[in-house]
Amino acid sequence: MQIMELLIAQIDSPLGDMLLVTDAQNVIRALDFADHRAHLRRALRDHYGDPRLTDAEAPAEIVDATHRYFAGDFTALGGLRTAIAGTELQRKVWAELRRIPPGTTTTYGKLAKQLGFDDPRAAIDIGAANAANPIAIVVPCHRVIASDGTLKGYAWGLKRKRWLLEHEKAIAPQAAENLFS
Repeated sequence: MQIMELLIAQIDSPLGDMLLVTDAQNVIRALDFADHRAHLRRALRDHYGDPRLTDAEAPAEIVDATHRYFAGDFTALGGLRTAIAGTELQRKVWAELRRIPPGTTTTYGKLAKQLGFDDPRAAIDIGAANAANPIAIVVPCHRVIASDGTLKGYAWGLKRKRWLLEHEKAIAPQAAENLFS
């Protein structure tokens, strides 16, 4: 089996340094927060075996898009290319996540229905696929919330999820504070 060659770089963000993994064509394979290296290693191992990571400069177009997103241009990440190995369900969920407009949220149950699942328990499978997302922010799993409006499960922490939703104005800051009272 051939070892996959990937490039790793660091990008700064208001939420902490991020680790960007791309291929030679500057396609994003993973984007994780630096304080969650174990999550990144697990995702890479799950999706690519044991890839060889080489330190590199982050591609300018990805850095620019990321900085524009954090500066308030919520459409900046939409054109970035991603490639994620995963199960068929995971890839469907991740593609659907990219269709959720900035500034809006959906629920695990609604996402399951959009993907053609009628069984209410399918929301659990959708949640598991969401949690396995290896590309933070670009594949916006932070836009999925519980049916009762609470913030549930975010691989990179609920504080970051809340910050991202406030940033995109999907929830008002006072509503976000009430989620944790």
